[in-house]
Parts: sequence; C-alpha cells; structure tokens
Amino acid sequence: MNHDRIEQLVTELLVELGEDPQREGLLKTPHRIAASMEFLTSGYRADPKKLINGAVFTQETSSLVIVKDIEIYSLCEHHMLPFFGKCHVGYIPDGKVFGVSKLARLVDMYARRLQIQERLTEQIAYIIRDSIGAKGVGVIIEAQHLCMMMRGVEKQNSTLLTSSLLGSLHDSQATRQEFLSLIGRGNK
Repeated sequence: MNHDRIEQLVTELLVELGEDPQREGLLKTPHRIAASMEFLTSGYRADPKKLINGAVFTQETSSLVIVKDIEIYSLCEHHMLPFFGKCHVGYIPDGKVFGVSKLARLVDMYARRLQIQERLTEQIAYIIRDSIGAKGVGVIIEAQHLCMMMRGVEKQNSTLLTSSLLGSLHDSQATRQEFLSLIGRGNK
C-alpha cells in the first residue's frame, strides 16, 4: 500500500470538497486516513493459511460448534461507508476443529476488505468448510449499513440479515433449526 499516494489523493479530495488541507484540524487528516485504510483493508494482504497457522486440532466429534456474536466492522464497496454488526458461525466437524480464536480472525480477515455483506457471509462459510472439511457450516451476519442510514433512504433502524448454510446445515432441517435456536434466531 502506497501511503504517500493515498495521502496525496486525500489532500486532493479535501480541496475538491472545498476544504483547506492546511487548516489546523486537517493537517494530519491525509496521514490518518492512509493509516486507517491500511488497517480497514488489511484483509487483502492476509493469507488464510498463515492466519490459521496450524491451529486445527484432531477431535473426534460431530457435535455442533458455534461462536456467536462476533463483532464485524467492514466497508461497503459501493460507498466506502462502514457497516457493522454481529456474525454467528457454526460448523459440524469431521475430525478437525479450529482453535476458537481463529474463527473470529477469519471473520475479521474477510471483513477488512471492501465488501458487500452477502459475499462476506459466503466467504466466511466457504473458508471454514474448505479449511477443515466440515460436514456442515452456518454463517449468519446481522449488520447495519451507514450507506443506508446516513444517506440515500436514511433508515436508521434497518438491519440486513444474510446467511450461508452449507452441507448438513443446509440439508438437514433439524440441524439447521438447532443452529438457529442456539444463536437465538430459531422460531422467530
């Protein structure tokens, strides 16, 4: 990532918006935005295999594993405005389980890209399935989008809910219902 170039572009943007980039409050804004963008888009520079880093363990279980309420923060690719909310992840192992923090790290890796929530949900589900050969995977994201709250239709109380259900979580109604019930979304 070229920080100097991003700082230059932000300075140009400030001028185009009618601002004075030499104004005291804006002097370091281009630098801050470049640093912020590096962090908020760090998912492009992350390798899932390195992120998992061998934290996959043999465990003979076929019980549902769930991590719920993982906070997500991402930028919508259409307006580069934040969307934020919670991600619920569940999977049915096939002899392998993740170190629990790796699920949150995988969520963050994909969230730290310019995204649409629908793709983010799918990417998380597929990386979990493909990394450990899970029999089933469920990912549900509930998020609020500032592009819908601050501009456009200006709907402050709207929430987008997306899901990706793979394998047995897709195919078995009982397994799917167990997942939804355990994350607090069943029978609603």
